[in-house]
Amino acid sequence: MRRTITRLLEKHDPIMRRALTPAEARAWIRPDTGDTSLYRPKLNPRDRYISHELPLKVSAVLIPIVERGEDLSILLTKRSSNLSSHSGQVSFPGGRSEEMDDHAMATALREAHEEINLPPENVEVVGALEDYETVTGYNVSPVVGFVDPDFEIIPQQSEVEDVFEVPLDFILDESNHKIESAMWKGAKRKYYVFPHDQHKIWGATAAMLVRFANLVNKYEQRAA
Repeated sequence: MRRTITRLLEKHDPIMRRALTPAEARAWIRPDTGDTSLYRPKLNPRDRYISHELPLKVSAVLIPIVERGEDLSILLTKRSSNLSSHSGQVSFPGGRSEEMDDHAMATALREAHEEINLPPENVEVVGALEDYETVTGYNVSPVVGFVDPDFEIIPQQSEVEDVFEVPLDFILDESNHKIESAMWKGAKRKYYVFPHDQHKIWGATAAMLVRFANLVNKYEQRAA
């Protein structure tokens, strides 16, 4: 599976163009996928308020694929319940780009190191998925990397409440790609959910996992 994902990302993100795009450039590019377009590609005119003016706020996350022999899993974090935004939600390690970051990959690796003590040298980045626009006005770049688990997880207490792993096979199983809905700002919104028994994986994190799973599954089908 590692070889499959590596080859897929080599084609999907040639020369790691997406992973190495600077933040200032990404801020002025509206992603094709996001909280709105992914589920309702034809918007009702009254929903236009969801769109944010450019430039967008820029961030990056790491989709960490942990390797233990042939066993692969996705490492996720649960945000602290004390945070002012997205408290208690499941997310990837990551955050807003800083001036010191040369590109999306630098942001993702820096944030993963700060949040859970994941050393950059323990991550082999193989590319990135398309950027994703959230309803909060962020352009998120999902950087994909294989992780050597030989490090001590130390959650940043002010931001991370828990760190856990989900088997990659669970993520790739399309029967686990559920859609739920809720009222938000006066309208019904749909979002992806994974039926995890301990943590609710939903929203942008689930959507990016679904996008990743769909790419891997379609690549394997074409190669079969």
